[in-house]
Amino acid sequence: MLDDLPAAAARLASVVVFRGVKNGPVLRALRAFFECEGDESERVEKYADFVAALYERGYDLSRYLLDAAAEDENAYVLLRSRGEPVPAPLAQAVAGELGVFQELSDLTAGDFKRLMGYDGYLPGFESEKLDFAGEFEKRIARVNVTGYGQYARHTMFRVVNGQVVPVHTPDRTRIDELIGYERERQQLLDNTEALLRGLPAANTLLIGDAGTGKSSSIKATANLLAPRGLRLIEVPKAELLSIPAVMEHLRDNPLKFILFIDDLSFEKNDDTFSAMKAILEGSVSVKAPNTVIYATSNRRHLVKESFSDREGDDVHRGDTIQDTVALSDRFGLTILFTRPPKALYLRIVHELCAAKGIPVDEGLDVRACAFALRRGGMTPRAAEQFTDSILADIPRKEGEV
Repeated sequence: MLDDLPAAAARLASVVVFRGVKNGPVLRALRAFFECEGDESERVEKYADFVAALYERGYDLSRYLLDAAAEDENAYVLLRSRGEPVPAPLAQAVAGELGVFQELSDLTAGDFKRLMGYDGYLPGFESEKLDFAGEFEKRIARVNVTGYGQYARHTMFRVVNGQVVPVHTPDRTRIDELIGYERERQQLLDNTEALLRGLPAANTLLIGDAGTGKSSSIKATANLLAPRGLRLIEVPKAELLSIPAVMEHLRDNPLKFILFIDDLSFEKNDDTFSAMKAILEGSVSVKAPNTVIYATSNRRHLVKESFSDREGDDVHRGDTIQDTVALSDRFGLTILFTRPPKALYLRIVHELCAAKGIPVDEGLDVRACAFALRRGGMTPRAAEQFTDSILADIPRKEGEV
């Protein structure tokens, strides 16, 4: 039990391995409280700063500390995640610092009153008695599925200016929300299962008509398998050249990653075309065993062509044409999402109506088909938009079916 403020400040200041936890907003505010030498009013204000910082991240000090320690990216966690031996000095430091966190996790609002000799009102927080070192070890033993750092706190990410940053409001699409295309999605799931099991997994190209659920299938797969250690990183077209550096960054991470490229296509003479071919070829410099590339496209050959391109004046025109199809051929698995027939489209509409509580009347199918024709065809996206329009009670124009 912490018995006096200067001793508590000194013990917290000694933390070295878990500096990320110590320098976080909660313990930084707590340390300021421990080190405060002002009057009672100032000490109460420092305490309030600490509780406010904790409230932004939850209300349980014990659980906050445990989560922060288990998710911290430090030398000890990196060694453990790679299964490498931990040097004795590092192991001793970790044991001592977990002891410091144990003392902190046992604190209650009443303890702070006692430490300050204060009998007035203080905002409270939750804490629980737990074996901090034991609970920490349980978490670290599962680091291959829970991850560390930002990959423990988030499941979907995006590459921005060459850096992997978390998506704070990710797409929560679930597999069981998607209707039809069961065989196509099973191919995607089987390939992703191979990645999770450490088996060879193919870079995969999902091609087909717009609105058929290619991107949703990838995101739903990532959501389904996230508890087993899968993470999704979206790579915008402008960031394709960052893929080798991203793979190098992820190479030693115990988790598995989907690098997701949506709506992949290239203009003629695109500078990133050759680079993408090299990445998919899996050269030593870019191949990472824990990553796989999933891309969607409405184009089978990914490169936009005109008839004049095929009738051009290139001496070796056949080689030029072959080069344009070489990129799609480098994907080990291609999954085709074709536009659904009318029966499947109406099945999707009916199941969406059931899920959304929309009554099915006699004219629903006719209106659904008419809606799809105005939207360019019968697709799952059109079915989703049609049922949403019913929910929104969008008034139809006079004379519209």
